[in-house]
Amino acid sequence: MKIAIGSDHGGYALKEDLKGYLANKGYDVVDVGTYSLDSCHYPEFGAKVGKLVADGVCKFGIVVCTTGEGIVITANKIKGVRAGLAYNVEVSKLMREHNDANVIGFGAKFTTFEEAKERVDVFLTTQFAGGRHATRVQMINDLEK
Repeated sequence: MKIAIGSDHGGYALKEDLKGYLANKGYDVVDVGTYSLDSCHYPEFGAKVGKLVADGVCKFGIVVCTTGEGIVITANKIKGVRAGLAYNVEVSKLMREHNDANVIGFGAKFTTFEEAKERVDVFLTTQFAGGRHATRVQMINDLEK
């Protein structure tokens, strides 16, 4: 499975840790940057991840900034992206199960690597439940038209 990952400088360390973790688990990880701790702009990287997911190049995306909020907002501006902020394990599961989320976001200032690993694992292995949730996801998709 191919996964896009991106962050700004505030999320760089957590992105790097997650990238290595996922690669070791056998995932094909596409790192869109940033590639250092130098100050940069999160919208650039949220958009890059979102476009790879929306275009079908990657099945899922992971975005990280200091709070997670800005980069998730940015990813959600890309048509076809449903990104959520994974502030605990249950939300990580429900965003896939109920919302068919395809991008997971983290706030590096508020998320440890151990927490992020667990949440990513749950996100990547949870299936969309469909049913009544499919109607709701379609309503979201209709807003993009």
